[in-house]
Amino acid sequence: MPKRFRLTRRFPVAMTEDGYRRLRRFAAEAGLEEGEALSFLFEHFDSVTDQEKLVHRMRLFQAELEDRR
Repeated sequence: MPKRFRLTRRFPVAMTEDGYRRLRRFAAEAGLEEGEALSFLFEHFDSVTDQEKLVHRMRLFQAELEDRR
């Protein structure tokens, strides 16, 4: 029997405009709402990310973060 999909947590999230546009595009392409898309991404995080690329992109993001604030 499949698990019932319940959104049990709500929290305020601050996102960049680029990040939010990408989330909305991903959700629309997948036929999901934004909250469902985020749930999918985090529930399946390890299988939808490339660990080496993630570490590299995180370092780039962190290096630019102070300038973006």
